[in-house]
Amino acid sequence: MTQPLVTLTGESLGWDGRVALRDVSLRIATGERIAILGRSGAGKSTLLTALHDRAQVRLALVPQDNGLIGALSVFHNVWMGVLDDHGTARNLRTLIWPSAAERAAVARVLQTVGLDELGRRSVSQLSGGQRQRVALARAKMRGGALLLGDEPVTALDPEQGAALLDHLLAAFPTSVLVLHDVDQALRVATRIIGLRQGAVAVDAPAADLTADDLLQLYR
Repeated sequence: MTQPLVTLTGESLGWDGRVALRDVSLRIATGERIAILGRSGAGKSTLLTALHDRAQVRLALVPQDNGLIGALSVFHNVWMGVLDDHGTARNLRTLIWPSAAERAAVARVLQTVGLDELGRRSVSQLSGGQRQRVALARAKMRGGALLLGDEPVTALDPEQGAALLDHLLAAFPTSVLVLHDVDQALRVATRIIGLRQGAVAVDAPAADLTADDLLQLYR
């Protein structure tokens, strides 16, 4: 049997001494596309954080707040995805004077998210949707065995968000995404984890579930 990418066994998850989820047991296998659903405050971000902390593979993260540095350019925010691939000297040089090859590598990724002309612009000057695209570009720049995303396309209109989500998912063999759209989850996921009242209430193949089944999580 293939070794799971992440395993949680009967764990309580939370922060600052507060338990948000009880008795969580999950195994994330290579090739899965997992959507995490539930009401606001159900523990979705808490679960994603636990998966991030326990994963022993290279992963890319798209946090809910995008995790960008407003004072830096789009280029530098995307390049942050590969900072730990290089030494301090190179990273300092890239901060001050990026090479043509480095700019070209970032430009190729920015083109895939529709920001190919904005590499030199400060992130602080961007709209919310543009910032989310930068976060998606940084994740793609990083690459890896696993993509974790916390509502990664909520700032985009539905059609653009769906297209960018499909493009991003195609770049990673395995993904776990917190989503707020039930129909989107059923469209992209192979497995759905639903949270309700501090516990995992649903853990099933997406093909076995309907929108009505999942709407029970919000009632």
